[in-house]
Amino acid sequence: MTSSTSTRTVLITGTSSGIGLHTALAAASAGWTVVATMRDTTRAGALRAAADAAGVSVDIRALDVTDAAQIESVIAGIVADHGSLDAVVNNAGAGRVGTVELLSMEAIRDTMEVNFFGVVAVTKAAMPQLRASGGRVLTISSVGGIIGQPFNDAYCAAKFAVEGFLEALQPVAATVGVGVCVIEPGAVGSEFVANAGVDREVMLAAAGVYGPALSSYLARTAGAFANAQAVEEVGALVAGALELDPLPFRLQTSDGARAFVGIKLSDLDGSAVTGFTGTWVSK
Repeated sequence: MTSSTSTRTVLITGTSSGIGLHTALAAASAGWTVVATMRDTTRAGALRAAADAAGVSVDIRALDVTDAAQIESVIAGIVADHGSLDAVVNNAGAGRVGTVELLSMEAIRDTMEVNFFGVVAVTKAAMPQLRASGGRVLTISSVGGIIGQPFNDAYCAAKFAVEGFLEALQPVAATVGVGVCVIEPGAVGSEFVANAGVDREVMLAAAGVYGPALSSYLARTAGAFANAQAVEEVGALVAGALELDPLPFRLQTSDGARAFVGIKLSDLDGSAVTGFTGTWVSK
């Protein structure tokens, strides 16, 4: 990266909680000027309190990643106020539990809008500034961007799209001096599941013929999140990736995540993946 350490600025989306919040803290602690964005700044209290406790400052701004005009305005404001934009961390996203017959088309489109088109829009708007600074784009994907997971039809579709978009962009962006990386966590101990609106009893009551499979899936998922990776650890890893040289295209956050995506990346006919995930919904 070509900008000097004292002037490096990173834009991080979705920082009101979870990975985004802890990435903002870790990056600020490492000396970055952090512009921490969130759709609703009335939810900034947790970040402000954590930043005060850590003795760092963050520049908190409102940003809805589905609002193209607001994206352009925020990026212009960053450059005006801080002089450059040296990195972007695309973190904003939302979960969506359900299978296609149980999800409305509106819900599926909303999931794609936030998780995929939001990443595209922020990346597109930031590229001219990142070309000027020799910067990089880090995007929080998921192991669900490699392996499609039962009852995550829309969410995995969005993350698969993110991975394909950025895998195609990476070699092209490299020709103009911009690094591209997708970061793939597994289960993380954050508010992500709560924000996905999962109410077990309500979902099971509405599941109809999918009830037995959904019950098995929810039981398996509860076990996975009971042993989730600490969100602070993931935030530190993401902030560390701002400095990695060379920057890998694909970066998992834990041994468990590496083992999980390894199933797919070495599975030429798909049988290993579908055989594995099929056990999640069978008794």
